[in-house]
Amino acid sequence: MHKKIGVGIIGVTPGRSWAANAHIPALRSLDDDFDIVALSNTRQDSAVAAAQFYGVPDAFSSVEALVACPGVDLVAVTVKVPHHLALVRTALAAGKHVYCEWPLGNGLAEAREMAALADAAGTVAVCGMQARFSPALIHVGNLIRQGYVGDILSVSVIGSGMVWGPVMDTPNAYCCDINNGATMLSIPLGHTMDGLAHILGEITDIGAQLSRRRSVSINNQTGEPIPMTAHDQVLFHARIGGAPLSVHYRGGMPRGTGLLIEINGTKGDLQIIGSNGHAQLADLDIRGATGEGTDMAPIVVPADCSAGLSPSGTPGNIARFYQHIARQIRTGTSDCPDFKAAVKRHQMLAAIEQSARTRKVVQPIDC
Repeated sequence: MHKKIGVGIIGVTPGRSWAANAHIPALRSLDDDFDIVALSNTRQDSAVAAAQFYGVPDAFSSVEALVACPGVDLVAVTVKVPHHLALVRTALAAGKHVYCEWPLGNGLAEAREMAALADAAGTVAVCGMQARFSPALIHVGNLIRQGYVGDILSVSVIGSGMVWGPVMDTPNAYCCDINNGATMLSIPLGHTMDGLAHILGEITDIGAQLSRRRSVSINNQTGEPIPMTAHDQVLFHARIGGAPLSVHYRGGMPRGTGLLIEINGTKGDLQIIGSNGHAQLADLDIRGATGEGTDMAPIVVPADCSAGLSPSGTPGNIARFYQHIARQIRTGTSDCPDFKAAVKRHQMLAAIEQSARTRKVVQPIDC
């Protein structure tokens, strides 16, 4: 029997927060490997209330107290993006393993700083790019390697942001401010492009347009206007694994297409379909046609792509990620997206922004 990995989670609000809806169910489904031993919030009373709600033994009002807890082996940073750097810095300085949500930092510079800190610390430091663990994307990668589509001719993506539309709820209102680093570009597009790049190859030769067509969103709980400085339209063309790629993300809830990824090849075609543009949390369906076939038909994802866990997008992909984290902590394998992988994806985002500013094609490696 191996010792369970003690997890301390930063940022838990029962029934509402990302940690409550994704991390805690995922970890509880892996109770042979993990034990949630501590929670922290900015206030002691809310930390204690959350710990009591979930039956967690320790509650703290500071990250310093949480990382000092001897039972904490792995710190999960699940709070808003502007706080990532300070919390990750504290956890790494204490010698803890770290799981930090994506985006890793508020921009490329912060991501690079955290990657350097993780390298110096020598502990496991991974970034929550969980679209890589979507069973549908895993199976699409397998089909492509098996020659289902032949040589890839082109890839097209349409996605909806869900947020960044005419109305916003209070917890997501901070996403309207581009300076917070939690934008449609960085979150749904960043997650989805990372999942695609993982199975198709890196993204290069980026030419982009960023547009803010809405200047205001309305808080649907208070009725108050929220200034919108984040972009609600993101378009770019590029190459992915050498093949032409076109992408358009649109703010707000979809009336039509939530997510449609089409992979066109010399022998066949594949579609990846979701209810929204967040490939990291949506339940994805696959359709395809190959050879002499002309009609797209549903493709069933084999059970082994789900690693024995629920295929449900939100907690399922996180749980599969945690499976790999446990293996990496215990055996030293390195198949999790680490902070260096996150820097590479931040370089892609920086290239999109630079291309939109300069109206030139930009290489991510130049950012």
